[in-house]
Amino acid sequence: MSIYTVHQPPLDFGAAATDPYRFVFVRDGFSWWAFLLTPLWMLWHRLWLALTVYLLLAAAVDAGLRVLGASAFLLIVAGVLISLLAGLEAGSLRRLKLSRRHWRNIGVVTGENLEHAERRFFDAWMRQAPAQRPAAPASTPASGSAAPPPPSAASSGVIGLFPEPGAHR
Repeated sequence: MSIYTVHQPPLDFGAAATDPYRFVFVRDGFSWWAFLLTPLWMLWHRLWLALTVYLLLAAAVDAGLRVLGASAFLLIVAGVLISLLAGLEAGSLRRLKLSRRHWRNIGVVTGENLEHAERRFFDAWMRQAPAQRPAAPASTPASGSAAPPPPSAASSGVIGLFPEPGAHR
C-alpha cells in the first residue's frame, strides 16, 4: 500500500470552491524515476529550484573530487549517491514546491495505486457535509470581526487510516 498526500490549489479569484480535478496526489516513498533520471524527472515536474540545487551540488562534488585526485569509480559513486538522495526525497521535493505555491495539504490517504487512493479520498470527501469539506482559506473580512474558530479534532477525521467512531463497518 502506498501513502499519498492530497494537495488543494489556492482558490482562484472569484471562485467559490476549488475544482476537485485540480487536486494533486503526491506519493510518499522512493521514486525510481527520480533516482534513474534525476534531471529529467525534475524538469518533468517543473522543480526548477531543486534542479538548480542538484546541478550546483553535483558540479561542486565533481570539481572537489577531481581536485582531490579521486578515481573515476569514486566520481560515479558520488553521482549515484546524489541521485539516490533525489529518489529518496522526490515526494518531499514535490510537496515543498506545492507549499511554496500556497497549495494546502488537506489529507493523507492510502491505496494500492493512485487510482485506488483517489477513489478512497473522494469517497470520504463526498460523504462529508459541505461545511466540513476542506476548502481554501476564506479571505479576511473587511470589518473587524473575528475569524471563525478552527474545526475541532473530533470533526476532522483521518481519511483511510481509522474508522470514525460509531460508523458502520
